[in-house]
Amino acid sequence: MATSAAPSQLASQARRLYVEELVRNLAALVQATLVGAQALHDKPAEHAVWARRRDLLQELKKGAQAWHRATVNGLRHALVHGVSASRPGDLPPPGRGSALSLVDDDTIELEIITSRLALAIMDRASWEFADLRSRVATLEGRTELEAQDLLRAHVLARVVFDAWRGAGISLVSWRELQGVLHEEFAHLVEEAYHETNRWLAENRVLPEVDLRPFIKRSRTHPLAPLGWVATSTGSPMETSLYGVARGPATGFDASSSGGMLRSVRGHDDVGEETRLMTRSAPLPRSGEHAEAVLLRLNRLVGRHLPRFGQAGGSPVPVSPGLAQAIDSAQVGARQRYVITTQRAMQVTAPALLEDLHQRKQALKKAAATPEERATIEIVALLFQSILTEDRIPAAMRVWFARLQMPVLRVAVSEPDFFATTDHPARRLIDRMGACVMGFDSSAQVGEALEKEVKRIVQVVEAYPDTGRRVFQTVLTEFEKFLEQYFRDQNEITKKGVSLAQQVEQRETLAIQYTIELRKMLNEMPVQEGVRQFLFHVWADVLATAAVRYGAQGEQTKKMKRAATDLIWSASAKVSREERAEVIRRLPPLLKQLREGMTSAGIETPKQDEQIQQLNNSLAAAFTARAAVIPDDRLREMMERLETLEELLPEAQNVEIDESMVLDLSGHQNSELEIVLEGGSMPTPAMVAWARELQVGSWYMLEYRDHTEPVQLAWHGMRKQLSLFVTPQGRCILFQQHRLASFLQAGLLLPAQDEALTVRATRSALAKLDVDSSRLLN
Repeated sequence: MATSAAPSQLASQARRLYVEELVRNLAALVQATLVGAQALHDKPAEHAVWARRRDLLQELKKGAQAWHRATVNGLRHALVHGVSASRPGDLPPPGRGSALSLVDDDTIELEIITSRLALAIMDRASWEFADLRSRVATLEGRTELEAQDLLRAHVLARVVFDAWRGAGISLVSWRELQGVLHEEFAHLVEEAYHETNRWLAENRVLPEVDLRPFIKRSRTHPLAPLGWVATSTGSPMETSLYGVARGPATGFDASSSGGMLRSVRGHDDVGEETRLMTRSAPLPRSGEHAEAVLLRLNRLVGRHLPRFGQAGGSPVPVSPGLAQAIDSAQVGARQRYVITTQRAMQVTAPALLEDLHQRKQALKKAAATPEERATIEIVALLFQSILTEDRIPAAMRVWFARLQMPVLRVAVSEPDFFATTDHPARRLIDRMGACVMGFDSSAQVGEALEKEVKRIVQVVEAYPDTGRRVFQTVLTEFEKFLEQYFRDQNEITKKGVSLAQQVEQRETLAIQYTIELRKMLNEMPVQEGVRQFLFHVWADVLATAAVRYGAQGEQTKKMKRAATDLIWSASAKVSREERAEVIRRLPPLLKQLREGMTSAGIETPKQDEQIQQLNNSLAAAFTARAAVIPDDRLREMMERLETLEELLPEAQNVEIDESMVLDLSGHQNSELEIVLEGGSMPTPAMVAWARELQVGSWYMLEYRDHTEPVQLAWHGMRKQLSLFVTPQGRCILFQQHRLASFLQAGLLLPAQDEALTVRATRSALAKLDVDSSRLLN
C-alpha cells in the first residue's frame, strides 16, 4: 500500500467523507420519505389504517425539517466526539461480571427498531461495507473495526432514530413507514460506502480489492399507480426509489411531495417490462436473487475457510464424533418436545432458542474439522431465524425445530445445500413454511395439516442415512397431500374447490361442444342466427346439463334433441304439412330452449333477445328462403350428438376464455366470487409468475375496496383457473390472465416476498458480516 498521507489521517478523512456523503443526500432522503408517506395516505385502506397514515403524514410534514437537522447534527457530533458521547443509553453488554438489572421498555424498543434498520442496510450494502471495513482496518493496523465505529450501520441507525423521536414523530409512525425508511437508508448508505471506497482506492489504499460496479438505476415507487415513474431531466442526478432526485440539493419542500412524480408513457419495451416487473415487491426476491444470497454466503465463509463448499457435488462423510453427536441431539429433541394426544406441545420461542444454543455448543465440540464447525454455526443461525419467525404458529415451531438435526446432517455431507435453493431439504422447509405462515400467527392450523407435518418430520428422522432422498420423497408426498387436503379435508376450502372444479368442467365442456358443433355444421345449410345460437349459447347449456346430470343423463339428452329440433325447424318448409308440424312443435321447443338458458344462468332479457333472433330464422324458413336440410343429414347429426362426448378433444388442450366463466353455485356473492375485472394487461413474465404460484401459500388481496388475506387452495388444468379462499371461507376464482394482471398491479401480494430458507440465509449472512469469528469459535 502506497499513500500520500499518514494512514491514520486517511482513515479519519474516510470517515469524514462518509458522513458528508450521508449529509449531502439526506435532504433528498427526507423528501423521498414524504413522498412515500403521501403515497401510503393516498392508497385505499380500512379506516383505522387510513387514520394512522393520515397522522403519519401530518407528523412527518410538521417534523421533517427538525428530523433532518437533528440527524445531520447527530452524525457530525458522532464524527467529532465519538459514538459513546452521542449515544449514552444502550443495553449493557453481556458478560459474566455484569450485574442483572431491569431494562426499560424504551431501551428495548430502541434496540429492536435500530437493529431492524441496520439489518436492512447491511442486506443491501454488505459488499461495500466489507471492502470499506478492510481498507479502514488496514489503515489503522487492526483486524476489525470497533463495535461502535461510525462506519457501522447500527451506529447510523441509532442516530437516525434518536433524531426521529427528538423531532416529535411517534414510534407508531416509524412502524407504519418502516418499509420506506429501510429502503431509502439502505440505498443512501450503500452510495456513501461506495463513494468512500472509491476515494480510498484513488488514494491507493488496497486498490486490489474488487469493487463491484455501482450501477445507479431509477427505481419506481411500489405504492404509486402503474405508469408513474421518477422525473428524469437528463442531468447527472440519480433518482431514488420514490422518484426523488438525488443530487447536491440541500433543502426540501414538505408541501410539494405529491408533485415529485409525473406520469409518462414509455416507448422502450425493455424498460416498460422492467418497470412493470418491479411494480410488485416479490419478483426481485425470487430465483436468481435467492441464488445470489447463497453465493454471498459461500464467498464470505470461503474467505475464512477456503475448503468450504469445494467438494462439488460429491458427498462428504460426516466425522464419527459429529455423527454420534447429531444422533444424540436428535433423540434428545424428540424426548424434550413431547406429544400430547394428537398435537405437539407448544414450546415458546425463547425455550427453543436456548435449546438450539446448547445443542450447537455440544455439536461444535464433537466436530472434527473447521468446515464442520462452520456448517453447524450456519445451520444454527438458519434455524434461529426460522424459529423466531413470528408468523409461524406456536404449535408448528416444534416440528421445524426437530428438522434441525436432519438438515445439519445433509448440510455437512452434501455441500450443495449451501449452493442452490433447489436442494430438497430447503424446498421442504419452504413449502411447509408457505402453508402455515399466513398474516396472523394466532390463526389455527388445520389438524390434518399438522398431522401431515408431524408425519413428514418423523419420516425424515427415521431415515437419517438416506441424505436428500428422504427429503425429496416426503416433499413429493406433501405436494400430493396439499392437493387432496384442500379438496377433501379442509372444511373451509373443500366446498369452494368443488364449485371451482364444476366451473372448470363446464367451461371446458362448453368449448369442446362448440368445437364439435362447428365441425358438424360446417357443411350443413343452417341459418346464421341458429348457428350462432348453437355455438355461443346452446353449447354452454349442453355443458351445464352434462356437469349436473351426466353426459348420458336424460336431461342432457333432451337438450341435445332440442338442438336437432331447432335446426330442423329453421330449415326450409315448402309443404303445408311441414309448416303445420313446425307450428305444433314450436311452443314446447321454445319452452325447452328457455329452460336450458335458465339452467345456464342466462337472464330473462338476454333470453328474450335470443328468442327474437331465432324467430327471425324461423320466419325465413316459413317463407322458404332457407335451404332444405335432408332428413338423412338430420338423423346423422342426431346420432353424432348422442355420442358427442366420445368425439371431444382432450381437456388439457382446451384454453378457457375468462369471458365465458359463470358461477354454477347460484350464490355468486356468498360462496364463490369470480373475478372478471381489475388489474392491467399482464406481461408474459407476469403470466409465467401466475403459473408458478404454489397451492397453500398466502397472499394479501385488494379487490373492490377491500383488502384481506387469502390462501391459494386450488389450480385447475394447465393452471388456467386458480381458487383463493379467505380465512372466513369466502372463495374467489381467477382466470390465469386476470390473476397475472392482479399480480402486476400489486393487488395480490404474497405474504412472503422470499422463501423461508432464503430469508433465514439472509439473516445469517447479516450476523456473519458483523462477526465472522463465530464461524471458527
